[in-house]
Amino acid sequence: MADHRISRFPVPELADLPDDIRERIEAVQEKSGFIPNVFVALAHRPDEFRAFFAMHDALMEKSDGLSKAEREMIVVATSATNNCLYCVVAHGAILRIRAKNPLIADQLATNPWKADLTDRERAIVDFALLVAGNSAGITDDQVAAMAAKGFTEDEIWDIGAITAFFALSNRLANLASMRPNDEFYSMAR
Repeated sequence: MADHRISRFPVPELADLPDDIRERIEAVQEKSGFIPNVFVALAHRPDEFRAFFAMHDALMEKSDGLSKAEREMIVVATSATNNCLYCVVAHGAILRIRAKNPLIADQLATNPWKADLTDRERAIVDFALLVAGNSAGITDDQVAAMAAKGFTEDEIWDIGAITAFFALSNRLANLASMRPNDEFYSMAR
């Protein structure tokens, strides 16, 4: 029989959480109709939960620069590179919704070089994969090439920062053996 635990680490009850964390989780539940497992899996360490979601929101909830769909493309491509089932499935669902495209998440997760992307999206994903695979080798010329393609300094930073943040997220999810919610698999199909 399959193990259906959310995490291999403690998963607290909502009633036992600090008010701010419980309220945030309940707001997500009200909006989505379920509680994404990442929220309760990370809630057992409240200070880290707050810091994690503050950084997440700072990178992913911006309204300027990269679109929300472009940001999710970075997450899916990065998470696939890092073999993170939770983030590929959860953010794949969000990407399908934000891109209004039922195919794009699977394409990016399976083979990002064959995904149906615009030139702009291709540049974003390629640069994110460069950051994911060889951040120490990034050159001034590669950053200048992104600028020459029309990306602002803030957009280039965001591509790298989202990739880096999800390297952390992917590793935490893998460490915890975080299970994606079943709801994510069928969203926006």
